[in-house]
Amino acid sequence: MSRQDNRMTHERYKRNFFHKQLRYGMIVLSVLFSSYIEVGAQEEFSRAPSLSITTGFINYQGDLNPNSFTIAHSNFVAGIGLHKPISRWFVARAGINVEQIEAADRYNRNYLKPRNLSFYTTIKEAYAALEIDLLDINKRKFTPYVYGGIAVFHFNPWSYDLHGNKVYLKPLSTEGEGLDAFPGQKPYHLTQLALPFGVGVRYAFSDDITVGLEFSDRKTFTDYLDDVSSHYVDYEKLLAARGSLAVEMAYRGIPSSTASAAYPPSGEQRGTPSEMDWYYFASLTVAIKLRSISNIIHGAGQRNYHQGCPRRF
Repeated sequence: MSRQDNRMTHERYKRNFFHKQLRYGMIVLSVLFSSYIEVGAQEEFSRAPSLSITTGFINYQGDLNPNSFTIAHSNFVAGIGLHKPISRWFVARAGINVEQIEAADRYNRNYLKPRNLSFYTTIKEAYAALEIDLLDINKRKFTPYVYGGIAVFHFNPWSYDLHGNKVYLKPLSTEGEGLDAFPGQKPYHLTQLALPFGVGVRYAFSDDITVGLEFSDRKTFTDYLDDVSSHYVDYEKLLAARGSLAVEMAYRGIPSSTASAAYPPSGEQRGTPSEMDWYYFASLTVAIKLRSISNIIHGAGQRNYHQGCPRRF
């Protein structure tokens, strides 16, 4: 082998050796950098879940209340939930809420007041959602956020008859739902899906306790939260199928259960079926990390244990 060939071989060896060392160095640096990032993230970001308690106001929008959220006719809501951070910007959340909504034509538009309808219903809701923080709460102690998800809820509208008795409305088929005489009027289901979404702001009082203010909507897929949706059905047919109480609750402007003169003609508009019902929350949420609750319980257990020990005299 010539001297020139030896130099070329030596140069290739040096280049290969240099490239190998560079690759090894880059691998080591990558591992060290990844470890540093992971440790830093663990120091600044916690995935510890939190238990949340919610209270606030709920209102509904539908045929008996066409307005948006109003405090005047709102009711209280109570809920409990679980918040689980999955990254610095995303929080998975789930919970249950219990609330009551109500409305009446006496607060409605003037031309609807003679109809004199009203309803009440308790809503029991379970939901799961993903929350997106817009700021890093670990650095700023507060963040606005948005969220969206899916919910399942149960309702059962009721009202009072002329004698003040509580009456559930669905079995009366006030718009002919499910009756053979009105095949176009399908019965509605009392358990439904909804799409929850909203905005809020959350403040961290400490590493373990946060407080949030939130406004959220529930888009439902039913127009029967208030038992009002489409049109009046024939008085005589409804009377024959469901009795006098059904026609009384279908149009409560009737002075008595046997008077049919004031009852609207069949097919006259009773509601707006093209617009589904909504309900809204304005709420305050306090969230406490489960580890903090565990420490409190554990500490209380220790104190009780020591208190139970006999004293030495």
